[in-house]
Amino acid sequence: MTHRRAFLTLAALGGGAVYASALSGCATRATASPESNFYFVQLSDTHWGYSGAANPDAANTLKNAVAAVNALPTQPDFIMFTGDLTHTTDDPKERRRRLAEFKDIVSHLKVKQVRFMAGEHDASLDNGAAYRELFGDTNYSFDHKGVHFTVVDNVCDAGSRIGDEGLAWLKADLAKQKKSTPLVVFTHRPLFDLAPKWDWATRDGDQAMALLMPHEHVTVFYGHIHHEHHHMTGHIAHHSAKSLIFPLPVAGSQEKRAPLPFDPATPTKGLGFRGVDATVATAQYKIQEFPAVKA
Repeated sequence: MTHRRAFLTLAALGGGAVYASALSGCATRATASPESNFYFVQLSDTHWGYSGAANPDAANTLKNAVAAVNALPTQPDFIMFTGDLTHTTDDPKERRRRLAEFKDIVSHLKVKQVRFMAGEHDASLDNGAAYRELFGDTNYSFDHKGVHFTVVDNVCDAGSRIGDEGLAWLKADLAKQKKSTPLVVFTHRPLFDLAPKWDWATRDGDQAMALLMPHEHVTVFYGHIHHEHHHMTGHIAHHSAKSLIFPLPVAGSQEKRAPLPFDPATPTKGLGFRGVDATVATAQYKIQEFPAVKA
């Protein structure tokens, strides 16, 4: 595919590692034209408004990421931000200001099909009120070239839940899809219990997984944990994205969750975004990790 060649070109220039994930099961279609394949870019945990020792260059990291995505040799079909667009604040006015500033910065992306979801830093203190004013619904879905994408809000509830209303929405959304339709689910927190004591879990995530299990081809992309992680729940693959503000430690590697120390010699170490190359006919996804390259 042209997209894969473009990814390899960029990787040769900027580094990064490749992780390939294939969903199990038979192809959903006997054949697929090249036009049915596509790729998208996932960015996560930009934490606009953060100020601290973990990233002394926080005022520029998001802008550099926008420039890096704009420099991709082949532009993606769409871009997805998987939460924590901004850093938390108790001040409702400041929260809205940060969300508006974030929205203005990412408006400079070449690709205009840009989608968003809330993180707990954006939404847990006001049940998503400010986020909805600027970005719309926190649960929604869309279709693209034979794949059904579902965005599941597991952050607006301050108790780290999807909640009864969200689960009912998810059930209704999935009921419209054939069991063979490829599904991609975006969440902010992981839907499985990665590290509950670090808030790296969704308390009713098992109920969401029960709804997803009957579907043959499901992949979950999430953020929140600020490093790359891959997990399987039965036939369902889960992939976390790196952060664009500071990396966090591997679950269980230390007693308390805290940003990894900033290293001025390698200021963007552990930061990055990813491209996801989709082959729809076989419900396969090749994941290319990119570093947070400065403009």
